[in-house]
This record gives sequence, structure tokens and C-alpha cells, in this order.
Amino acid sequence: MNTRFIETFVTLAQLRSFRATARALHATPAAISLRIKSLEDELQTELIDRTSKEFRLTANAEYLLSYAKSVLDATRRLQNAVRGRLRLGVIESVVHSWLAHYVRQLNASYPELEIDLTVDMSTVLEKRLRARELDLVIRVEGINSSEIVSDALAIYPVRWIARKGLLSSRKEGLIKRVLEHPILTFGRGTAPQRMLEEIVESLANQVGIPLEQTRITCSPSVAAIVQLVQDGYGIAAIPSLFVSNYLVSGEFVELPVHPIPPSIIVSMCLHANAEMLVHAAASAARLACASYCTQVDQRYVEALC
Repeated sequence: MNTRFIETFVTLAQLRSFRATARALHATPAAISLRIKSLEDELQTELIDRTSKEFRLTANAEYLLSYAKSVLDATRRLQNAVRGRLRLGVIESVVHSWLAHYVRQLNASYPELEIDLTVDMSTVLEKRLRARELDLVIRVEGINSSEIVSDALAIYPVRWIARKGLLSSRKEGLIKRVLEHPILTFGRGTAPQRMLEEIVESLANQVGIPLEQTRITCSPSVAAIVQLVQDGYGIAAIPSLFVSNYLVSGEFVELPVHPIPPSIIVSMCLHANAEMLVHAAASAARLACASYCTQVDQRYVEALC
């Protein structure tokens, strides 16, 4: 239900004039009338007695007025609660996907909210959240703690990515040719990097290559990994979302190497006893992530919230 329509109804009930209400709300009388009609349609009841020559609320409107005032009061309390500062921590995967969408939504909904943004690895963000240096964290996987609430937001499928032409198109011996190049992945110590190490060891054993001859290059920067792939330096195990444009243009290709690295699950974490401001920001994050995912091919990212 649109709170602007509820505000119009309460103001109209107080001023008892469409023209006066229009002046108070900086609108036209026609716009005020349309808002009231829309509210009536939604509530399925008449609010204004249109048979009377003088302005008069219907009996149902008189009954609903106190509820409408309560809704406005609650809305104002919520708006006042978010006039503060949000210490937000995110991983770079979020920066390269729906962060801008989220921040725009926060600015639109809570224009007086100040955002202090930290971009770092999941392990660092967890430590800072536990130390209450951050209010809300969006990272890989949840946090196992009775004091922290974790919600999975989205899943990012990971693929083997290479520059077109870096490897021959022959499927025979593909794994061996892949392992001859540096394997690019996220920062050392992250969940994706640890899982990739196990996969590389398995692949090396499969084709009889000594593990010490394989090379894994770690970087916390998605942009750096993409640039290294573009330069033909190595082969990346990253979400295909981050190179979707290159895949569509044909500059990059997905390699049919198995096993495929596990998908990355991005989760939101906050203290269970966090302030209303943080819970409001968390709700906005769910909506922003879900909205972003509807605009992107599910092969690249899928909402879980």
C-alpha cells in the first residue's frame, strides 16, 4: 500500500478540502482526488461521502482514520531510525554485480543515511563484523554463530574461462594443456581459492602432472583477474557473470573442464540484535539483489532470497 496515498487521506481528513490538501502536499486537486480513489479501490470502500454538498468522510473512513495515522507514525519512526550511518562491508564480487543497484535503492529510500563502504575478503569482513566494526556484511557463505544472522542471497556459477585461441580446440589432453598455464582465482585463504586448490590437485593426479608444476595465481581483484585472462596470462576459475560481455562477444570462452568449480554463494550477515537501521538496510539488500537477478541470465547469477 502506497504510504503517500495514506498521507493524502489523513491530510484531507484534517483539512476537509481537496484544494487545501493539494496546496499542503504540493499537488493538484485532480492528483489528490486520484490518490483517494486509488486508496478506495485498494481498500474496497468509499472514504468520501460524494452525495453530500459539504465535505464529509464516510463512516468507514472515520473508522479507518486512526489506523491510517498509526501507519504514518510508524513510517516516520522508521525514517527517523535510518537517519544515521551504515558501516557496510562487501566482497568484490558484489561490487561487480549488484552493489550499485543496492546503494541507489538505499539512497532513494533513506536519503539521509550515510554509507561507509568497505571492500575486502570474506575472512576480513567476518572479523570486523564480530568486532562490531561493521554493521552489515555481504560475503561468501554465512557465519556460524548464534549471535549473527546469515541469509543466503544469490548463487554465482563458476566456470573455467580462457581467452579464445589460447588453447587449441581439441578436447584430447585439454586438462593437461590447462594446467600448463597459471590458474587464476580469488584471494588466498578464501573459500573459492581453497576449493580450487583441491580441484587442481585432483586434475594434476588425473593426468599425471606433479602438483609442484601447477601454478595458482590468487588475486582479490576481479578486474585484475579479467585483465590477466584478456592478456592471455592464464585461465580463470571465476563466476561467468564477470565476463559475460566477453563471452557474448566471443573474446572469452568457457572450457569444458570437469569438475567444474563449485558455485559461489553470497550471503548477508548481521548481528541478531542490530539496530533497526541495519535491519532496514538488510531488507533493502534482499530486494536489490533479487531485483538485479531478474535482469540477468540465470546462467550467470540466481537469487536465493
